[in-house]
Formats: sequence, C-alpha cells, structure tokens
Amino acid sequence: MSNVNGKTSVVGIIGSPIQHTLSPIMQNAAFAASLLNYVYIPFLVRPDNLEQAVVGLKALGVCGFNVTIPHKTAIIPFLDRLDESAESAGAVNTVKLCGTSLIGYNTDGDGLVDSLSRDLDFLPGAEQILVLGAGGAARGAIAALCRSGAKKIVVCNRSLENALILMNDMKVRYRETCIEVIDQNQLSCECLGLTSLLLNTTPLGMNGERIEGINLSNFPEHAKVYDMVYSCSTTPLVKESSEYGFRAVNGLGMLVAQGERGFEIWTGQKPPEDVMRKALMR
Repeated sequence: MSNVNGKTSVVGIIGSPIQHTLSPIMQNAAFAASLLNYVYIPFLVRPDNLEQAVVGLKALGVCGFNVTIPHKTAIIPFLDRLDESAESAGAVNTVKLCGTSLIGYNTDGDGLVDSLSRDLDFLPGAEQILVLGAGGAARGAIAALCRSGAKKIVVCNRSLENALILMNDMKVRYRETCIEVIDQNQLSCECLGLTSLLLNTTPLGMNGERIEGINLSNFPEHAKVYDMVYSCSTTPLVKESSEYGFRAVNGLGMLVAQGERGFEIWTGQKPPEDVMRKALMR
C-alpha cells in the first residue's frame, strides 16, 4: 500500500456485508509477488446503492472488481455486456472495465470445479449432487457443474419458487443434465442416500450457524461435502461431516481458484503459483 501512486490500477470487491472478505489479502499478495502496480480494496455497497456504486466505479476508471452477496444477480442490468460464463450462470462475480464498457464474468463456478478436483478428488459425472441454495452462488456452481459433465443435480432450497426458476433456466441451457428440485422440509432419506456430493451454496455457517434439516447419517459412506462458506477455518457443516467420517472442506480452495481466474481477467497474466493460498493460510 505504501507504493500506491498515480499510476496504480485499482480493483476491488463490492458487497454487503464486506468485513469478512479475504480477497484483498490474496489478491494484494499476488500483485506484490508479480511486481504489478495494482491495489485491491473492499467497498461496502448496500443494495439500494448498487446502481450508483457501479456508475461511480466506472467513472473512476477502476480496472475491475469482484461482486459478492447480495449483488451477483442484481448487478446484471447495470453492466454493458456478459461473458458466456456469467450469461449461463445468470450471475456475476467478476467485472472488468474494457474501454468504456463493463463486462461481467462468473469465475465462481469454474473455481468450484477446480477446487472439487484439487481438494476432494471429485469430478462431476453420473453421481448425484445435492445443492443447498438457489441464489447467485448456486447458479454459478450448477452451470459449471453441468458444463463439467454432471448428470444429476438436486436443488434443495427453502423457497421452492426460487429453486424452480433456477431449475427451468438451467434446463433450457443444459439439456444433458437431469436437474430436480426438492423442498428442504421434504428432503427424504432416499434422496440423501443417493447423494455423492453435498454442496452448500448458502451463506449459512458464515457466523457459526448450523444448517437445519440435513441428517448426515443418511448419506452413503463415500459421500463428500463441500461448504462454499470460507469465513472460518471449520464451519459447522464441515465439522459435523468430518465427525461422521466424510471428506469435507470449506470454500477456501474455491476462493483461491476463482481469485486466480479473476486476476488473469484483470491483468492478462496468471498469478504466481500458490501465492494466494499461502497468503490466506498465513
């Protein structure tokens, strides 16, 4: 930060809340290791100020920014163009300013698939994947899982209406994947018993909350658990899953993988290998 000057390129992240974000730690470490004159800054942007914030960031000429809860879908009308990754997901987590145009990307989904492979040795295929949540994070995850070969995805959400909208949107684009919806209150033992991967895309667990209605004793022995929450080293879901003997990880690996992709979008080059992960671990 002491080297910031008139030639420094600014990137950042917008969201509400934003105090928990770890992105500045890993991105600024990667910029420093790459000897790039960039700085990454968190911006608290409340929902009623989103449009003004996007207009302001564009006017200021920032290089780009990440988008987190609750803006991943709400920001779309304020962008000039969507990359295929964002269009297919119906959600944006990365924005780049190209000339006078703001272009939206979604690196969350591909980052998740990268992390599933690295951290859980899980490759999407014929196995059933149970996804908790139907928001922007779920959209990015499901789109990437479909592109990567997932054949059966069950979406479980408190609001059945939102889950049905998501399912219908995805079925139009990904006809080779069977996507079903189930109400969280009607989650059956049979459904859990057929699940090979449980994926939490909700923010539950960020503040130590336990996800209700999921009986881990009904999962098969080979099941794996991925919690996209990364604000604490061991979320309640990861802790409980590990106690049952399941391989389980939080979203740290996904955070790193999507961050690496964002870094490349903004700078045109790959970050030094493992710098972001090591910065977060420190």
